Amino acid sequence: MPKLTFYNLPKNKQQHLIGAAKQEFSNASLSEASIANIVKAAGISRGSFYQYFEGKEDLYFYLLNGYTVEQKQIFRAILQKKNGDLFQAISEFYRFAVKEEELLDFKRNVLLNMTEQVETKFIKIVNEEESAEEFQAISLLIDTTKLNVSGNKELYHLLKIMISVTVRNWIEYFAKNLTIDESIANYELELKLLRTGLSRV
Repeated sequence: MPKLTFYNLPKNKQQHLIGAAKQEFSNASLSEASIANIVKAAGISRGSFYQYFEGKEDLYFYLLNGYTVEQKQIFRAILQKKNGDLFQAISEFYRFAVKEEELLDFKRNVLLNMTEQVETKFIKIVNEEESAEEFQAISLLIDTTKLNVSGNKELYHLLKIMISVTVRNWIEYFAKNLTIDESIANYELELKLLRTGLSRV
């Protein structure tokens, strides 16, 4: 996370540095990204950069966390609009996600260059297993009468499964250069299998 000195910067200077970082991480993976490129684009010295962040990894995960928080807010809004219907909400969210062009190259680089470090941090950010409050907040928005789950434990694991399916389809969208329609069709098929169940017993 940023150091206190970053938060003490004027908002426009914060945004300028973040904009430079987004550009660099859109052009290169975390391992290949250059602090030199970031500070040059931001118009700051390398020494100043280290007053704001521990290193490029610190900055990268700050961006990733901020993006994920925004996406969760969007998902909650969709869930409310769909009156708590989890399957309808996540379907609409996925359509939004693959069609959204903002930070497209950044998202591609994040998903296609998953090192163990990035994957571990990404899963933690997405699942927020450490936050019971986060799960409680979203569970209250879900109409569980439409789901075949018994209690919060099963709901929690259903959400983990749906997140995994969503992220994997998102990765395949970029990795296989699928069209938006192809990606959505694959995703809807997998949601249908989850919704209807796989066993005839």
